[in-house]
Amino acid sequence: MTDRDRSRRRFTAAVLGADAVPEPTPVHHRVARGVVVDATSYMLCVATAAGEERFLYERVTSFWRGGEVMPGELRPGDDVVVRCSHDGRLVAERVWAQAARATGVITDREGDCLSIDPGHGRPRLSVVLPYRSSGRIGVRHPRLEPGYLFDAVGVWRNGEVEAVRPVTTQPPYPLGSTPRRPPTREYSTTVSGIATWYDPAWGRASHLDPRAVAAGAAYPALDRVGHGDGCDRRTSCVPLPLLSTGATLSLRNDCTGDTAVVPVVDCAAADSWLCDLCPSCGSQSAGRLASLTMTSFVALGGRLEAGCFNATMTVADQEG
Repeated sequence: MTDRDRSRRRFTAAVLGADAVPEPTPVHHRVARGVVVDATSYMLCVATAAGEERFLYERVTSFWRGGEVMPGELRPGDDVVVRCSHDGRLVAERVWAQAARATGVITDREGDCLSIDPGHGRPRLSVVLPYRSSGRIGVRHPRLEPGYLFDAVGVWRNGEVEAVRPVTTQPPYPLGSTPRRPPTREYSTTVSGIATWYDPAWGRASHLDPRAVAAGAAYPALDRVGHGDGCDRRTSCVPLPLLSTGATLSLRNDCTGDTAVVPVVDCAAADSWLCDLCPSCGSQSAGRLASLTMTSFVALGGRLEAGCFNATMTVADQEG
């Protein structure tokens, strides 16, 4: 065993924990999430919940770390999501490093720093607006003030989200002035809208939190009786049926045609605040159907930096 191999094993042990017995959560076989152990010009070594995995590159393999980068710009300790090629789990098709997202209501602003409340009791996020991204973000978020909605994708840096690009256009009025939408009394089990993503592990994949690799979706219309008591309640932009955690959704990416069945694992009240469009495929379907975990979003053909895709959702099972 070479010194390089010994060093890599020590790094993996430090990430996984010497006494840990990792139990990977089943996800789409083409997607992996973990921590970079080593990155060369031809191979990526990642510590995942199943142990070390190695991914080879092809000429078309692409890498994102706040922007398109070369593989040498991935660093040991980076949280990465890998989508493999259709031929199996050996070759990486695309790699995202340190991907982060901030979705919610602005509670405070000081210079180029924002405080974002994601809702339903989750910790507030600190967001930095770098000068090179401020113009693009300002186009879709004309009022970066307390009370207004915010949604941007970026990268984790020192425990903060460095915003890189806005995801959707937000309304020019604060959340408290959202037009009243009358409740819908009839619901369809098949609805069109947009799907987004969130990170249930909050960027802490270095600890290989089981939530980091979970397959599932956070849903905006959880029934209080079905474990939805802790969720903020808003009138959804889309007429969604009430569901309980454990129900399953059949989702189709209308841009790529990829489909998957995912369980409802969390509440996504913040998503229902946003009656927006996804600038993909030219669809005019507005409103959020579900917010997928990072791995499920990528498995369905989504690109984390895009933040959304147009989707059709069918309720496959309403038993909680």
